[in-house]
Amino acid sequence: MSGGKLANRYALVRPLGSGGMGRVWLARDEMLDREVAVKELTLPEGLPAAERAELVTRAVREAQATARLRHPGIVALHDVIVEHDRPWLVMELLRGSTLGEAVQRHGPMPQEHAARIGADVLEALSAAHAQGLQHRDVKPGNVFLTDGGRVVLTDFGIARQEGQAALTEQGVMIGSPGFIAPERLEGDPGGPASDVWSLGATLYVAVEGRPMYDGAPGERITATLTVPPPRAAGPVGEVVAAMTARHPVARPDAWSARNALRQVAAGQAPQLPHHDATVPTRVRRRGRSWLWAAAAVTLAAVAVAVAFVVVRGRDDAPPEAFAVPMDVCSLLTQEEVGRLLRTQKPPKGQPGSDEEGPACDWPAVEQGVGLQVQKDSDTPDPWSMTPATAHTLFENQKRYWGKFAGKQIDWTWPEIGAEGRNPATLTSIRPVGGLGEEAFAHELKGPTNMTHSAYVYYRLANLVVRVHYSTLADRPSDEDIRQNALSAARAVEGALRRAD
Repeated sequence: MSGGKLANRYALVRPLGSGGMGRVWLARDEMLDREVAVKELTLPEGLPAAERAELVTRAVREAQATARLRHPGIVALHDVIVEHDRPWLVMELLRGSTLGEAVQRHGPMPQEHAARIGADVLEALSAAHAQGLQHRDVKPGNVFLTDGGRVVLTDFGIARQEGQAALTEQGVMIGSPGFIAPERLEGDPGGPASDVWSLGATLYVAVEGRPMYDGAPGERITATLTVPPPRAAGPVGEVVAAMTARHPVARPDAWSARNALRQVAAGQAPQLPHHDATVPTRVRRRGRSWLWAAAAVTLAAVAVAVAFVVVRGRDDAPPEAFAVPMDVCSLLTQEEVGRLLRTQKPPKGQPGSDEEGPACDWPAVEQGVGLQVQKDSDTPDPWSMTPATAHTLFENQKRYWGKFAGKQIDWTWPEIGAEGRNPATLTSIRPVGGLGEEAFAHELKGPTNMTHSAYVYYRLANLVVRVHYSTLADRPSDEDIRQNALSAARAVEGALRRAD
């Protein structure tokens, strides 16, 4: 199709490469007089018209979500076009080579260089995970090293769109065998931890010069599911071993792995959260308050950030659905955070994400506030929830926390000064009126029977939101702490209702 033109604007010059998900073209944007890259997404042959139209719609929707990502480590998406019965993605043109090409030409990379590349990619993944987006196809061919020194993650969002379906669809493998996390191979939709595993496998290639698992695609899949990952050399190998732990909850989150790799890049020994890579137990993540209940470790989330484009019904009714993710540590403004924490210098939001959904924390000295938008284990992201599934999740949370009323658990939030595991007692849950469509709250009390943390859960349309406020100070009364959490919850609800 060389010499063709898209949208009467983008002139296709020549192919630059191709892969399982499509073909990339060098093109010229005649309106802005610049060179761009255009990715032609190929769809399986022989699809019925309805299925083909659905795949095109999903590809466009995911591209729209990806286009909202603004990060130097994520390739910029300029435009989306549907022509010739397929989507075309117009992206910034990068000059340089992929990590895979660099290793093929020059062999294994020095430890510090590979660590810097990995840390840069993890910063990009952290930015995307904070918005509830996963890449789902991190591999050496999708890590681009520009001539100017940038490390850029390409093909972002495309694999995620396909990953919402089964691993194979119409005979097409979603992802690259040898770089697909084991839980995704087993049919789980995966989450941020799956991207961390894939990047760990990619960094193995960087420092060893060969993939973790060799052989035909089927052999690589079998090995991923049955053979422990081999150990890579040096301090990068230590980080890679943690990133490729068999169980997703045993892996460090993207930001913790990034910090460890930054240490390696600086010539230091990596510091990673302690975990047992063979036992499915939750590990502590950056910027989170955690609760350990009964014999298992249970997340008591404190933070979450995801903004949404909504589908609205009547002006006075709740939104019908929150459909498209955006960056939303802005669900709480700096002014609101300052008022909640009673400071003129409020902390900036620290975005994060885990298997329960996107998150944002605002930790300060001896106090902090956070929120999370939750999803169930069967749904890839919160905005794919329906009001019915969100109601079920809300009821399950209410039943779950109701079981622990009066019981002692352990609680921690190192970023505000609550180091280690601190004993706390859960209060009974109580209904909350005038918030969302249904809501409940509970608190945590310390050994002196004083409240130090308050949690509020509510459902608004297809979203379940959890808001948390904690303090280590003696001055606020129990009621002050409860009201702070409730005020934060109402502020977040207001921001969601105003989204359009």
